[in-house]
Amino acid sequence: MSPILLFSIVIIYFAVLLLVAWYTGRNSSNESFFIGNRNSNWMLVAFGMVGTSLSGVTFVSVPGGVATAAFAYFQVMIGYFLGYLVIAYVLLPLYYKLHLTSIYNYLSNRFGKASYKTGASFFILSRTLGATARLYLVVNILQEAIMNQFNVPFWVTTLVILIMILLYTFEGGVKTIVYTDTMQTSCMLLGLVICVIYILHTMNLSLGDSFTAMTNKHMTQIFFTNPDDKSFFLKQILGGMFITITMTGMDQEMMQKNISVKTLKGAQKNVVTLAFVLLGVIMLFLFLGGLLYLYADFLHVSAVGDKIFPVLALEHMPAYMSIIFIIALISALFPSADGAITALTSSFCIDILDIRQRGNLTEVQQKKTRQRVHLVVSFIFLLFVLLFKYINSASMINVILVVASYTYGPLLGLFSFGILTRRRVNDAVVPVLAVAAPLICLFLDTYQAKVLGDYKIGLELLVINGLLMFIGLLLFSKPAEKKLL
Repeated sequence: MSPILLFSIVIIYFAVLLLVAWYTGRNSSNESFFIGNRNSNWMLVAFGMVGTSLSGVTFVSVPGGVATAAFAYFQVMIGYFLGYLVIAYVLLPLYYKLHLTSIYNYLSNRFGKASYKTGASFFILSRTLGATARLYLVVNILQEAIMNQFNVPFWVTTLVILIMILLYTFEGGVKTIVYTDTMQTSCMLLGLVICVIYILHTMNLSLGDSFTAMTNKHMTQIFFTNPDDKSFFLKQILGGMFITITMTGMDQEMMQKNISVKTLKGAQKNVVTLAFVLLGVIMLFLFLGGLLYLYADFLHVSAVGDKIFPVLALEHMPAYMSIIFIIALISALFPSADGAITALTSSFCIDILDIRQRGNLTEVQQKKTRQRVHLVVSFIFLLFVLLFKYINSASMINVILVVASYTYGPLLGLFSFGILTRRRVNDAVVPVLAVAAPLICLFLDTYQAKVLGDYKIGLELLVINGLLMFIGLLLFSKPAEKKLL
């Protein structure tokens, strides 16, 4: 496949994004950048969030993991579904009741300023690590497929892509992202369906025949029943539920889009719709993973893991399929990166710099501050993507889930304690507890063979982390003197 043609496709795609950004970003303000003036259509938000929730990691790593983990990831997806219901009917009513622009303002109202800053800081850390890991995976594929042919260094490719994202999010923010994510989700899902149809047609297989062939190769098992195994279904379901509650419901990037919807009812419909759609989409990704390995055996291709989809699509399929793959891939790339950069900019400006609370700043001065922060966040993304290039993990989805277990645990403990109890916390000690809980988890994870024997910690590490934070808050708290939020 000609790298020049693939490069041209990327440029055309980006030009369309810029056109959408120009149209939606006209006469934008700080309010439209942060929460879209609370005027977003819930159906557009729900559909666009499919792309944000999946990302390039899902597009490549979920199918790639079928050879070793079969369909076990669907256990996690069941947990995701339950988590979305908690978000819709527990967290969203709270956020709308308080009319929040940043969801971490809840922590300020409930506990105090130190808790508020701690929650926002852990979001910034969590989202930076997760988003840059996702970004690295897709940039690396584009580097190998296109830019290596032009002898362009990896860091230049990353810089150019970040500049692209910066250009179309710089003015409109959430108001623009709601529309661009909808377009990109459409391209990604269409590419997924076309790839499935192509492989079935090429191998002359029906859906039933292909599923039988996958079953014969032990690739279709969903539920794992060994309690000591990391893939044990209860661990995966509970872990998936709490990952969704934290990585979506307690994450400013994801909630920023939800609270941009006009009404609570609309936001709830958005989340519940997203939960049902993702069940079907993830199963389709897993089915595609099985097909890719059948097709690889058919062609005697040995690629596995994150490599199998790019290798087959770019080296062993017709040119039009390579183009479809690249379009779908960058459609998976941009929604996860653009929303993260926008949300991190919003959180740092609102939660750390307090630009909306500083009465000495005009709207124009606030906008200039926001734009400077936007540039700094983009530069930090560049540095972290280069770090992940150095690490070069074979399966980035595992890296992201492990990182989430450590960084989102304190958020889980903070929000849970605030919602489930009415006790008053010693606000000053919260930052110390938020650091101590992940460190204890790191010790458990590192020495689990000595401490826990044959039991292997999986996704429940996030729950353990949150529980440790909850217990710490309980120890440094006292009964409330009045009714709290």
